[in-house]
Amino acid sequence: MSEQNSSPTTDHLPLCQLPAGALGRVQRLSGDIRFCQRVREMGFGEDSLITKVSGTQTILCQVNGTRIALNHDAARKILVEQVDDGS
Repeated sequence: MSEQNSSPTTDHLPLCQLPAGALGRVQRLSGDIRFCQRVREMGFGEDSLITKVSGTQTILCQVNGTRIALNHDAARKILVEQVDDGS
């Protein structure tokens, strides 16, 4: 798998742009194969649900019951679709 185009579609936005407190579903990962494999191992695989807790430069999110901090560069390579959390 080679590096993918990192420009988001109209429905997808980088995780770093998801509002704090919002729920997102991972749609696509961009970056090299090692980056994609590593974030999948951390729980950020396609279709995973993520809650962005806070942050702009360091992004704190919750995935699979675990809070994980990502730097801004990593968070911009994880493209998500904001979803309604049902509340």
